[in-house]
Amino acid sequence: QVQLVESGGGVVQAGGSLRLTCEASGRSVSDYSMDWFRRKPGNQAREWVAQIMKSSNVTHYAGSVKGRFTISRDDAKNTVYLQMNNLQPDDTAVYYCCFAHPPSFWGQGTQVTVSS
Repeated sequence: QVQLVESGGGVVQAGGSLRLTCEASGRSVSDYSMDWFRRKPGNQAREWVAQIMKSSNVTHYAGSVKGRFTISRDDAKNTVYLQMNNLQPDDTAVYYCCFAHPPSFWGQGTQVTVSS
């Protein structure tokens, strides 16, 4: 059974940092590109945030987070991370990880709240 479990969310003041963790089971993250998405309050749709490519570990970011967020993975731990720096109130959302191409096996998400 494939499962993704996100953790590491919390409440932080503007300018602060958090590191989100996405632990996978039932499938190796090293075999797939991986995405982080977020769903902001009041929005039904998830917004793509970042991707790390399968073989090259090349990373891509949404314009709104580029330069502040860093996606990485630890294949030995079968885990993907999202380091978030200089957080702003507009980053408040539930953050999800998933396998990419197409997005699949969503976790339950982790809440990030940034206060001004």
